Amino acid sequence: MAHADKTTGTGRLNQASGEDRVLLPIREIPTHWYNVLADLPFELAPPISPATGAPVTFDEMARIFPPQLIEQEMGHDRLVPIPEPVLDVLAMWRPTPMIRARRLEKALGTPARIYFKHEGVSPAGSHKPNTAVPQAYYNKISGIHRLTTETGAGQWGSALAFASRLFDLQCRVYMVRVSFDQKPYRRTFMRLYGAEVLASPSPLTASGRTILAEHPDSPGSLGIAISEAVEEAAGREDTHYSLGSVLNHVLLHQTVIGQEAQKQMALAGDYPDYVYGCHGGGSNFGGLALPFVGEALKGRPVTAVAVEPESCPTLTKGRMAYDFGDTAGLTPILRMYTLGHGFVPPAVHAGGLRYHGASPIVSALVEKGLMKAETVPQQAVFESAMLFARTEGIIPAPESGHAVAAVVKKALELKEEARTATILFSLSGHGLLDLSAYEAFIDGKINNGGCPGEAIEEALSHLPAVTT
Repeated sequence: MAHADKTTGTGRLNQASGEDRVLLPIREIPTHWYNVLADLPFELAPPISPATGAPVTFDEMARIFPPQLIEQEMGHDRLVPIPEPVLDVLAMWRPTPMIRARRLEKALGTPARIYFKHEGVSPAGSHKPNTAVPQAYYNKISGIHRLTTETGAGQWGSALAFASRLFDLQCRVYMVRVSFDQKPYRRTFMRLYGAEVLASPSPLTASGRTILAEHPDSPGSLGIAISEAVEEAAGREDTHYSLGSVLNHVLLHQTVIGQEAQKQMALAGDYPDYVYGCHGGGSNFGGLALPFVGEALKGRPVTAVAVEPESCPTLTKGRMAYDFGDTAGLTPILRMYTLGHGFVPPAVHAGGLRYHGASPIVSALVEKGLMKAETVPQQAVFESAMLFARTEGIIPAPESGHAVAAVVKKALELKEEARTATILFSLSGHGLLDLSAYEAFIDGKINNGGCPGEAIEEALSHLPAVTT
């Protein structure tokens, strides 16, 4: 176990001992979530109601969210207390370890110091329970009995199924069709916790039936699955909707990752020059990066880099504009980087990153130059993820593999330039239920998917008209 250097009393990790697993005791679990909105030098553009064309109201959001989450979504308090019942559950696996990836460093021959925050140790195997637990708790105390949601690769659906079981809630998950077919054990995982899992698009909802009528073989997308889950929640008084990424309150809950990492970096006697995370909607990347961005806004610089699939390049080739968060146009209209709400990404294995939009917070920070974004092709993802597994012994989820690939690229650049730097990334989940994807890679059946430029341009031509 890693420990403070008792000889010097500095609280720094004793590197000479070779102890590179930086651990925190349970008492060091963050007791508050960090809200970066309190420190931003600008205001986010408000979400717009599709019904009125005006900023969305509390009452409109109350159709599908409990009041506590709405307050967090709209609030600007820097620190938000974490309820004791939520902390009790988080203590099942938090704080998560931060690990120095020395074997990866050696394999790359890089002078870089590489650390990763290992979120795959949660019961659901990813970072997603960090927000699933408070969402389930707030819905429970608000008198809600059922939750609906979407899931891409299944990490979010697994997390909400787990949290719903703990708080005695029913849970229905609309799982993107391509992942429903590719990842059967993700379905089993959710069902084990008691959730009902449906392939999306489904014939159960009007939005699903519309898609199936036009595209019977649709692979689905997160935008479509969101439409189905929101439609059902809005039509039932006993049901609310839970979202696993994008919205402010979701990123707020995920900041436990970055807050722990700050303490662990202090124990290691180090501080990141670069912070990397895979990016789909923004929850994992934001959860790690936002506390460090808060420090950067106070004068302690860091380069935060969101890494997305080459086949779904929302932050790098999307447009900063108002757009729906879902395909059917049922959600509030958000100002974010988008590929167009009608865009259906290629069926790559990183299902959790196949989203047309992005978090308004991450989008605004990228637009202002306070964060960066880059893409990686699917082949490089699996090459780097396999190298990581063979050196560090942990099989990353394909989503996490995007961060690994970008870190490997940066570490080799530092080697070429003969300079050192500290790199921190989030290993947002394990890949133990994604072995079919690795089998395809080993058998030479993985392609890059490409960047569907024409499809993006077509989808961007149908953005909603918003006047603010």
